[in-house]
Amino acid sequence: MGQTVAVLGGGKIGEALLGGLVAAGHAPGSLLVVEPAAARAVEVGDRHGVGVVDAPEAARRADVLVVAVKPAQVPTALDQVHEAVAGREDRPIVVSLAAGIPTATLEAHLPAGTAVVRVMPNTPMLVGRAMCVLSAGSAAGEAELATTETLLAAVGRTVRVPEAQQDVATALSGSGPAYVFLLAEAMIDAGVALGLPRPVATELVTTTVDGAGGLLTTPGSDGREDEPPHAGLLREAVTSPGGTTAAALGVLEADGLRAALARAVTAARDRSVALGRGDA
Repeated sequence: MGQTVAVLGGGKIGEALLGGLVAAGHAPGSLLVVEPAAARAVEVGDRHGVGVVDAPEAARRADVLVVAVKPAQVPTALDQVHEAVAGREDRPIVVSLAAGIPTATLEAHLPAGTAVVRVMPNTPMLVGRAMCVLSAGSAAGEAELATTETLLAAVGRTVRVPEAQQDVATALSGSGPAYVFLLAEAMIDAGVALGLPRPVATELVTTTVDGAGGLLTTPGSDGREDEPPHAGLLREAVTSPGGTTAAALGVLEADGLRAALARAVTAARDRSVALGRGDA
């Protein structure tokens, strides 16, 4: 990118981004981390070779200021950089990775006119396979969105949505890994209950989930070359009439799996809306 990136927050997501940027060739000398826990700050700084600074210094030096603290800590983190940002003619882009915090709330804690991009990442960022959903604030345009996409390409994929769709995106991709983990956990337990050793059941399920994900993201895997893979077509390809898969899917459909997932995603969406309002 050729820009200085400062990350406010040296937790798992903040460190994952820094590690991804270093692995992608971003010079460690142009990466900064702000982490109030001294031992953790030293750990992250030493592991990735990035500079450890305080929040005002990060705001003075950064071209891109990434907010990677917990949602409840966002107002404090932004208040700590407000003065330094206000004192710059070339203000940094502020990229928030905090779940559920609207751009209006972010902008309220920053000098007027600061470009803000709201991002909902997910935990596969820890292995470089994130799905990050971007929405522009009132002062952010194409250039700021493109810069944010370049930044996040180091840890996965990105998609832009209007901010009004962020809560639904959070319910699908932000919370989505947990749905997959629950399904995998249930499949493993079922295999153990039917007599498989847990390590064998675990390997069977985790490798199957990984392979299925590969089919879902590989063009042409469903026999069509001109469109993204369709989950329904991939499912049909595995399901022989009268076979084992058909028997299993019949039970899942009868037990209301689709309806349960729809309710779950709706509940996650509603909770994201509530958190954005500041509800406890």
